[in-house]
Amino acid sequence: MRKVKVFTDSTADLLREQLEKWDISVIPLYVTLGDKSYRDGIDITTDELYTMVDRLQTLPKTAAPSTEDFMEAFKPWIDNDYDVIFIGISSKLSATVQSALLAANEFEPGRVYVVDSLNLSTGIGQLALRAAEMAKAGEAGAAKIVEELNGLIPRIRTSFVIDTLKYLHMGGRCSSIQLIAGTMLKIKPQIVVRDGALVVGEKYRGKGKKVLESYFNDCIGDGRHIDAGRVFVTHSAYEEGAQYLADRIREVVNPREICITSAGAVISSHCGPGTVGILYIEK
Repeated sequence: MRKVKVFTDSTADLLREQLEKWDISVIPLYVTLGDKSYRDGIDITTDELYTMVDRLQTLPKTAAPSTEDFMEAFKPWIDNDYDVIFIGISSKLSATVQSALLAANEFEPGRVYVVDSLNLSTGIGQLALRAAEMAKAGEAGAAKIVEELNGLIPRIRTSFVIDTLKYLHMGGRCSSIQLIAGTMLKIKPQIVVRDGALVVGEKYRGKGKKVLESYFNDCIGDGRHIDAGRVFVTHSAYEEGAQYLADRIREVVNPREICITSAGAVISSHCGPGTVGILYIEK
């Protein structure tokens, strides 16, 4: 049985410490502003992104890694007699998985496994960490790990509360009328990942802790439906909100591990500052 190397993409939003501890490699997506392209998490940070967007008043474009990017990343591990597992952002949201599949076809069959997470942000991260834990234990080959991941995918729950409709609007995801109405009424929509796509969930009115508490009650409730192993709270320029939700999750669920992470430049390009979400595995 060959050793297994785990890859994910930059939208997984995992902590650097987690990537290092579990030996997970990241393939970056791209962010383009003006005539310049940046590798997510390498050439541009989320803070730098927001500064540039405010100055240019234009939303960045995002793009998947190329097939060549994947081949270049995978080849040294294949040559070193590893099997590779790549876990990527939902194929309904990006061409990343498609590029990875094209790259996988360039290697011997059964050497590169591509997993469509049907998710984003640390919803992907949940899968990547599980794969890396199994790979490090050395008790399962790539095919068995992928089988485990495919069983987890339908149980991952991902949602976010958006603070500003500006980014959804500039990205063509919200009409001008909705933008004006939402701003006037102080509506904060919940965005839910469902079957790999983004849908609007609850619509909260107000600000601050009032919105966070309503979101927490809808998402967590009494916590009985949540796998208490690992829960993520992921945010974009909203540390205070993330800490509030993390504290509430500890009170109700008391998970073995709760992780607060920041969204990278690609995810933040589509959600904007002040976004915060809860991501967990359902029992």
